Amino acid sequence: MAWETEKKRLDPVTVRQGIAAGLADPGKARYFVAESAGEPLGTLMLTREWSDWRNGAWWWIQSVYVGEAYRRRGVFAALYRHVESRARAAPGVIGLRLYVEHGNEAAMRTYQSLGMRDAGYRIYESEAPQ
Repeated sequence: MAWETEKKRLDPVTVRQGIAAGLADPGKARYFVAESAGEPLGTLMLTREWSDWRNGAWWWIQSVYVGEAYRRRGVFAALYRHVESRARAAPGVIGLRLYVEHGNEAAMRTYQSLGMRDAGYRIYESEAPQ
């Protein structure tokens, strides 16, 4: 996924440790997997961000991946709608957010078709020294 969207090579050991930490602690992340007959089709991860302005939590959709053979078949839409319904039912959740690479027009069209809109922000980062 990181290679396809950002041309980033990830360290497999770090990724495995990160997923294990997320699975072990629902406060860090929650994972959702779309499957058919036991075969995984796609996945997404949710994290939370507290908003003092709104006195509620944003759920961030991250680590989205749909297997190449299952793209453009509604797999992400099904995952999104599932998470959206859970967010609507959860007290204190004010909405869903995600970030997308500037040139990923196909993803942007998908998100817009699901009712999402450009929030008008750019994301800046500074990685902590190792």
